[in-house]
Amino acid sequence: MSDSSFILTLTSAPLPGIIAAVGTTIAELDGNIIETNQHWDRGTDRFFLRVAFVGPARLTGQAVEQALGPAVARFGLEFRIADASHRPCIVAMVSKFDHALLHLLYQIRVGWLQAEVAAIVSNHEGARTIAEAAGIRFVHLPITPATKPAQEAALLALLDETGAEAVILARYMQVLSDDLSRRLSGRAINIHHSFLPAFKGAKPYHQAYERGVKQIGATAHYVTGDLDEGPIIEQDVARVSHADTAEDLVAIGRDVESRVLARAVKLHLERRVMLSGSRTVIFGK
Repeated sequence: MSDSSFILTLTSAPLPGIIAAVGTTIAELDGNIIETNQHWDRGTDRFFLRVAFVGPARLTGQAVEQALGPAVARFGLEFRIADASHRPCIVAMVSKFDHALLHLLYQIRVGWLQAEVAAIVSNHEGARTIAEAAGIRFVHLPITPATKPAQEAALLALLDETGAEAVILARYMQVLSDDLSRRLSGRAINIHHSFLPAFKGAKPYHQAYERGVKQIGATAHYVTGDLDEGPIIEQDVARVSHADTAEDLVAIGRDVESRVLARAVKLHLERRVMLSGSRTVIFGK
């Protein structure tokens, strides 16, 4: 029987002795730390810690939680224990542009992303063929002002049914209501071009072309009630020149968007992202 593996994430006041207490607890459980990251955010005066470790096959998350009890009481720790061998369940949402979704599904298929896609949700029918080809459930939820509340309720019911741990907006072009954004806080990830707010509305890459931009990019962030202003997880840019056409910018932008979203999803699923107010603490490898 193989070893058990866990990821511990915690936040607290920046008190001395936290890392020593956590390390001692893991050692007393016959565990072995394989990766550790920590950060003291001076602005919020909070301490953040992520520890990945392995232990005997008999070790359970509940046992780890109980063993951490004295440290939790002593330091006021807020923590989560995750089974690192568990493949998280996600729901992907998409509208008409499918490049980010296809890249996400590819990275899952080749094993770079460890996840199970419970369903693909769309307000259009176009993604049905993608879902069927991948053997994934497709849920069509067309949105109008009149149907939006009912369709969002249907989405929440789907998340409850599947136990999805994350919702990925892979170029889903509908604005979530404030209520839904609050209910998905910390587990819904969106991708958008980094031109916002300079180039809003339709055809942002064509607007950028007309302005002669020299670099384009994309931002992946958590969804909040403030449109496209949630805590940022990942960003990237690509250089462009006067020789590139508007169509070139669209193609380059799609590539950047796809890569940035996939990296953000990976960071989230591996519990490498911790929220610190409106900002994020990202623990890379």
